Amino acid sequence: MKSILEVPEKYRFSQVLEQNTYLINGKLKYWPGHRTNVYSPIYLENSQGKLAPTLLGTIPSLTEKEALEALDSAYNAYDKGRGEWPTMKVEERILCIENFTKLMLETRDEVVTFLMWEIGKPYNESCDEFDRTIEYINDTISTLKEMDQKHSEIKNHSGILAQVRRAPLGVVLCLSPYNYPLNETFCLLIPALIMGNTTIFKPAKHGILLLSPLLEAFQKSFPKGVVNIIYGSGRILATPILKSGKVDVLALIGNSKSANILQEHHPKKNRLRLVLGLEAKNPGIVLPDCDLDLAVKECVLGSLAFNGQRCTALKILFVHEDIVAEFNQKFVEEVQKLKGGLPWEENVKITPLPEPNKPIYIQELIDDAKSKGAKILNKNGGETTLSFVNPVVLYPVNKTMKVYEEEQFGPVVPILSFKNIQEPLDYISESNYGQQVSLFSNNPNSLAPLIDSLVNQVCRVNINTKCQRGPDVLPFVGRKDSAVSTLSVYDALRTFSIRTLVAFRSNASNDKILTDLLESNASNFLRKK
Repeated sequence: MKSILEVPEKYRFSQVLEQNTYLINGKLKYWPGHRTNVYSPIYLENSQGKLAPTLLGTIPSLTEKEALEALDSAYNAYDKGRGEWPTMKVEERILCIENFTKLMLETRDEVVTFLMWEIGKPYNESCDEFDRTIEYINDTISTLKEMDQKHSEIKNHSGILAQVRRAPLGVVLCLSPYNYPLNETFCLLIPALIMGNTTIFKPAKHGILLLSPLLEAFQKSFPKGVVNIIYGSGRILATPILKSGKVDVLALIGNSKSANILQEHHPKKNRLRLVLGLEAKNPGIVLPDCDLDLAVKECVLGSLAFNGQRCTALKILFVHEDIVAEFNQKFVEEVQKLKGGLPWEENVKITPLPEPNKPIYIQELIDDAKSKGAKILNKNGGETTLSFVNPVVLYPVNKTMKVYEEEQFGPVVPILSFKNIQEPLDYISESNYGQQVSLFSNNPNSLAPLIDSLVNQVCRVNINTKCQRGPDVLPFVGRKDSAVSTLSVYDALRTFSIRTLVAFRSNASNDKILTDLLESNASNFLRKK
């Protein structure tokens, strides 16, 4: 492709976006300093007639000074729990979220366009990410209303009258991923906000301009200091924020190495609540008594949806030796059907990779595996053109290879055969990760002992289906290096809050005080509903 004019008009970005503002203390502040260019993994012809990554825009490269200003803004807005936002009635916070959602809906086309161009996400998947995020917000509001109604009950235990509700934790530092830069960001940010916390949000290196249309919506919808959005290096911005000791919650979706480094900066780690969604190496285990066609279909989708750039992707496949030859043949046939191309092309499945160094890393995995006995099963597997990498199916993989242990986070599918079920079970128990597993079998007697063993190793066992996060009403969590805390619509509200109660010893005087408080509705916390 040579020019933006060759892109169908519906999918073009209108112009290079000079994002020169950031949000602190309710103000969109102009940044006069250095800005970082944001490039697309989609290549167009430049002024010299050569193919080059498309310049989409620029973002501020903020410094420690602005990071600490954002921290002070959030800290002062929380005001040790006395601020307007944490003491506000639940229904008033809900109104703010609802107003934000209305404004967000107006940005759908612009956000979807940036999702395609910034991270190469297919158009339909970009639309789904936006719509799923709106659905998540609405479900969060509905769930909080139900929770709040349930918690309005006054309980009497041994002569002690008490109302137990959930209260905010404090200041939340939110760091988001690039693969779902809208949905997974809001799965942290929205429950943190609606429970009364104040926030500092730094988006990921990729998938960042799509937030620009939402800055004004954040500014208009929340009291000053409640939402602060800053741009720049995580090392430069997040480090001083955590060193201050003023952050109560670190909410990060990324990798365990970053999480470990960041939490070490906090001077009082016992006070730091962690909400972490980290890496995984989810295996698929294909037993000889499975529906082979179904297993192949789910394993292809599970390992290569969005180029395998999902923490929930199937990242290694264990196939019983009795069926591995037939499985591999059918698997490769299905992989060959996957259409590669640009995000707006109809039925496209494999798209350009947003991380500039990812193709080099993938080639290193391939070379290492081949040098140790693996073969590429599919035609053109691993072939690279600029930012585009054709999916590669490697077999037979063994434990000496990098791809056996490392999370590839890309279009690489390692397959190995097993004779004894203990082999994949040992892999899972010895792994650093413990998010999910997929089991493929039609025999309840085969599945039962595996389920009982694996629920103590991973946090979701999928039967005859790929690993996945949703539906969002289900818990999303992991063991070991894969996660800390539980995310889902209900669980996230609990994760970003703490049970707090008001208690009275029942007697004539206190009973009257309690009745008067409830009838007057003078307290935002202690109330009928």
